Amino acid sequence: MNRTEFIIATAVILFVAFSLGWFAGWLVNRFTRVTRAEIGELDRMAQALHDAEETRDQALAYLATREGELESLLLQKDAELRAAMDGLRDARQEAEGLRDWIDRNHRR
Repeated sequence: MNRTEFIIATAVILFVAFSLGWFAGWLVNRFTRVTRAEIGELDRMAQALHDAEETRDQALAYLATREGELESLLLQKDAELRAAMDGLRDARQEAEGLRDWIDRNHRR
């Protein structure tokens, strides 16, 4: 094989390799291409995700507000309970003192 035949054979081999590579690239592109319908579906999914995240954020804000209200109410009720218990204790002490006074004055 002389020099000219070698160059021609190499050129043909390179052209065939290039053609096969181009065809393989075209096939990959053809099968992995995203259609407009798929893009539309992705847009709808992205919007739904955005709406869900916004709803979640609103729910978390509502829960935080409601938790604060309930905690405040609980503290208020706890203070009322303590005040009622203190009043009951005072009333019992007063009733006991009155019973003692009645017993002392009644025995005379």
